[in-house]
Amino acid sequence: MQHSIQEQRISNNKKERAVASFIRHPKDFWIGIIFLFFGMAAVVIGLDYPMGTGRRMGPAYFPTALGALLCLVGLVGVIRSFLREGEPVGKFHIREIVLILLAVILFGFLMRNAGLVPAALVLVLLSAYASPKFTWGPSLLLAAGLAAFAVIVFVKLLGLPMPILGPWFGQLGM
Repeated sequence: MQHSIQEQRISNNKKERAVASFIRHPKDFWIGIIFLFFGMAAVVIGLDYPMGTGRRMGPAYFPTALGALLCLVGLVGVIRSFLREGEPVGKFHIREIVLILLAVILFGFLMRNAGLVPAALVLVLLSAYASPKFTWGPSLLLAAGLAAFAVIVFVKLLGLPMPILGPWFGQLGM
């Protein structure tokens, strides 16, 4: 009896390896699955809104089109994972993910009361800090450049009603 259980475990391990050997590039496979998931989610959410036409796009048009394209990219990634060799999925970097997520949340929180420039600075610096190659000099230059670019494009050229410096900065924000 004990002998047959051990043989069954060995047989199951061989089956698992046989299925896993299908996927020759695990990174492409999993990123393809993620793209498919988010693309399908966008398409399904878009079903609740009117589509419109090419000339008069409705609220569902852009998310549905983008979701369909994302699904296509995901499908290509999954198919490629079966056709070419690649690296296994590496370490899951939780610290970096949390820092980048925190940066995006802080950007949204800071936009209204601190303004575009401080929010963009925090976003870039905190996101850059997540990298193991982080250094202050280039990160500060990148943050200042992105903040200036955002002000020029979104506030000056597009005329979006967002404060450059918000009410937290008193008279400087006016």
